[in-house]
Amino acid sequence: MWTHSLARCHRRSCVSVPLLFSWACRRTVGHRPSLLETVCRSLRQRACLHGASISESGWGEGRRHEHTVADALVIDLSQQDINQEVYNFLATAGAKYGVGFWRPGSGIIHQIILENYAYPGVLLIGTDSHTPNGGGLGGICIGVGGADAVDVMAGIPWELKCPKVIGVKLTGSLSGWTSPKDVILKVAGILTVKGGTGAIVEYHGPGVDSISCTGMATICNMGAEIGATTSVFPYNHRMKKYLSKTGRADIANLADEFKDHLVPDPGCHYDQVIEINLSELKPHINGPFTPDLAHPVAEVGSVAEKEGWPLDIRVGLIGSCTNSSYEDMGRSAAVAKQALAHGLKCKSQFTITPGSEQIRATIERDGYAQVLRDVGGIVLANACGPCIGQWDRKDIKKGEKNTIVTSYNRNFTGRNDANPETHAFVTSPEIVTALAIAGTLKFNPETDFLTGKDGKKFKLEAPDADELPRAEFDPGQDTYQHPPKDSSGQRVDVSPTSQRLQLLEPFDKWDGKDLEDLQILIKVKGKCTTDHISAAGPWLKFRGHLDNISNNLLIGAINIENGKANSVRNAVTQEFGPVPDTARYYKQHGIRWVVIGDENYGEGSSREHAALEPRHLGGRAIITKSFARIHETNLKKQGLLPLTFADPADYNKIHPVDKLTIQGLKDFAPGKPLKCIIKHPNGTQETILLNHTFNETQIEWFRAGSALNRMKELQQK
Repeated sequence: MWTHSLARCHRRSCVSVPLLFSWACRRTVGHRPSLLETVCRSLRQRACLHGASISESGWGEGRRHEHTVADALVIDLSQQDINQEVYNFLATAGAKYGVGFWRPGSGIIHQIILENYAYPGVLLIGTDSHTPNGGGLGGICIGVGGADAVDVMAGIPWELKCPKVIGVKLTGSLSGWTSPKDVILKVAGILTVKGGTGAIVEYHGPGVDSISCTGMATICNMGAEIGATTSVFPYNHRMKKYLSKTGRADIANLADEFKDHLVPDPGCHYDQVIEINLSELKPHINGPFTPDLAHPVAEVGSVAEKEGWPLDIRVGLIGSCTNSSYEDMGRSAAVAKQALAHGLKCKSQFTITPGSEQIRATIERDGYAQVLRDVGGIVLANACGPCIGQWDRKDIKKGEKNTIVTSYNRNFTGRNDANPETHAFVTSPEIVTALAIAGTLKFNPETDFLTGKDGKKFKLEAPDADELPRAEFDPGQDTYQHPPKDSSGQRVDVSPTSQRLQLLEPFDKWDGKDLEDLQILIKVKGKCTTDHISAAGPWLKFRGHLDNISNNLLIGAINIENGKANSVRNAVTQEFGPVPDTARYYKQHGIRWVVIGDENYGEGSSREHAALEPRHLGGRAIITKSFARIHETNLKKQGLLPLTFADPADYNKIHPVDKLTIQGLKDFAPGKPLKCIIKHPNGTQETILLNHTFNETQIEWFRAGSALNRMKELQQK
């Protein structure tokens, strides 16, 4: 078990709201305000609003008001008004508790961190699964749930089960159409979405030096899609260049002094080794519906034909925290320039999401943004946008089969546009741009020709672009709010009638008894990510209101009983209905319930709502074949029991109409399995064993009802 004090902690807006509510609750349990404010400021907390939405008729929330007619968009000021209540809460809570706040329009938190706060050797946690982006600067940057961040803000040491180390040895060098994104797409195909669980991925070898700093960040960022605790690169001259260009030459000089400590030790041992020759690596595209279904770009067209996936590409989207660097935008613009030179524009719709205000301002100055507009692109807000489902898509109807290609990180069912029939593929920004120009998955830019406006055929050349601007970065608008030195008069007001914000109420503590006759809310079939458990997109407007956002509980999960999403049997009425409605019925009638899950339950986003919601609506345990790391911890923090089948085949013994009793809680101890009695409707019973990963501290969370409740108990002693 690792136990550490942290140098940095950051939160993104979608998680910051419940986190700051938890922090406000923490503040009421007896700590001296001066101590807490000192702790906060010493940790140099940062909150960044990046969950902004876009629509085809407007910039959407978070967008600045300067734009050009070329963007062909009308600003939807109502979005700013709708979300002002949440913005004000984050700003005032940040001011009250010593938390720096990056206002709407700042960009995506991970790009902000890379530009300003990450550095070689830093240990940083962030309330987002893509926090490992900072590994591109040689930091150990780990995604966590909001409750872990509350601990860190209060000066409590942070614990993590000691991870394995997977070594990825890179030889050769990147060239042509092959990009850093292809490295992680290849690794995802090898390890799958759960192959990195419980491990840190360490990239090393001579091939590392052919990758830019932001390219290394791309690879580390998408390590979340293999379940890795984090990913990291050794310090090198590419990181030094990036630090110097972003105004941190002093840190680069310090890193040079200690560089022997920022690279792998000679002869170090890895639990697993993967070797990739970058000179032989081909451009990849992964999907649909899962980021580990890897295909070389040259083969995806034939695979799509065989599988019946739509070949025509409706939309190409570049950006996201994974691929929105200056180099990414430059390589995409280099592809676009070639098409324009032959009189072509994109056949598919094409959108561009800058990663930060600094990136937006710099690509505007250097002409990249205009080139991307000229080829048919629309430059969106500096925000997550469609990557997290903030996309008011109008070109298709829900249920309509279609294909999109993105440079994002995730492509789960319905994630981008809430349409379960959208076949989403992830690839590099330059491949997205080329495919958007061609309009079909069958196009291979390495070998295939396009026809120019003059009727002549031509082939796109591999893009070449600077990894960093030749001039200094243009910082754009100043969107950072410093916490005041004196916050004693600062108030944080939350209206009791608000539909967007709701103060958290403590969960009930364990009653000291075994859990008898638990009803099964749903037995989930197959993949169940945190997007399935707590959908994003339009639901994010309720991210600060637990009761309202709980109306999305498990609406994306497939019920094994009928093969449908958001349709479960009410054990009392015997009627099928939405999952949240059934959970609320059980809660109102005092019926405690359990969820049965499959492999890698809770993969994907770190969103804490996926743990808060089942607890709020009366859930007591989640029993699965295996869990994703962050979600398992989040469940523990909220007083739920994340349990796994000692024998994975026991998943098949449980039927949705059964009732379960969990025994052994009075003697709950680390490493000691719990007993589960399965009660079938015909009166027969079966007994199975359930494993857990609770340590002594985490068992106290369960007994107290949540980690926050346990903090209060300790303060009152």
